[in-house]
Amino acid sequence: MRIRDLHELPKFRDGLSYLYLEHCRIDQSENAIACRDLEGLVKIPCASLSLIMLGPGTSITHEAIKTIADNGCLVIWCGEEGVRFYAHGSGETRSSRRLLFQAEMCIDPIKRLEVVKRMYQIRFKGEEIDGLTVDELRGKEGIRVRGAYYRASKKYGVEWYGRNYERKNWSNADPVNRALSAANSCLYGLCHAAIVSLGYSPGLGFIHTGKQLSFVYDVADLYKTDLCIPIAFEKAVNPGPTLERDVRIRMRDLIRENHLLSRIVDDIETILDIGDDEELSENDYDSDAALPGPLWNYESVKTGKPC
Repeated sequence: MRIRDLHELPKFRDGLSYLYLEHCRIDQSENAIACRDLEGLVKIPCASLSLIMLGPGTSITHEAIKTIADNGCLVIWCGEEGVRFYAHGSGETRSSRRLLFQAEMCIDPIKRLEVVKRMYQIRFKGEEIDGLTVDELRGKEGIRVRGAYYRASKKYGVEWYGRNYERKNWSNADPVNRALSAANSCLYGLCHAAIVSLGYSPGLGFIHTGKQLSFVYDVADLYKTDLCIPIAFEKAVNPGPTLERDVRIRMRDLIRENHLLSRIVDDIETILDIGDDEELSENDYDSDAALPGPLWNYESVKTGKPC
């Protein structure tokens, strides 16, 4: 039975983080999916997941993809250990209202600058940043990030020579850089899932621009110093053959402990200053995907109300 009303599903903020799969076959099983590999069959409650990451060696049936989409779970296709992102499916909304709102904030230089400052305000909680230019804020952010590297290096006794890796030769990077890339990749996937699930565009960034994941990078940067940097140095102290897997597991646990799914949703709404959500959802396409939408007209431009 297909789920028609998205209101019946858990919201993204209530999800159970993400699941990474590789070298297995994924089929539809009743109202969920099941993963089969050499060790047997495991049923997966995709309605409770926010993100399923499909790594190398996975095959998935059409019915399984349909079930995942119906349950509002984002699926992405990624590289080994989740360190590369290739493509993604659909999220858990059928309305374009938030997308139009985000686009309006992005193309208006004044509104865009306000969003950028709110992003930096989250980084510098309790500090006065009014009056600083964007270049000054970037300089301040650089100092904050370098400080995070320094503190983590000193705490865990891992030498830090700077962010350095070769995208085409993964194994040449030192352990802490590989751990950082693995942690960042998990964070990107989760932020991407939140953005798509809420109905925003991952490509309409405010600080980052010009790439399909610009907004993903904007949102992920809010959490890297708190999560990715400490975890990478912690796991690089005694790096084993499963370093990247160890990082992913630690990220999973910390994401759950820190209620990051809820934080991402709240932070996105804060930085966009989305205001009253009711105004953005007057047409409930999530309960009726076939509900006809309005047509654009010039009056909406004059009144400033999005279609």
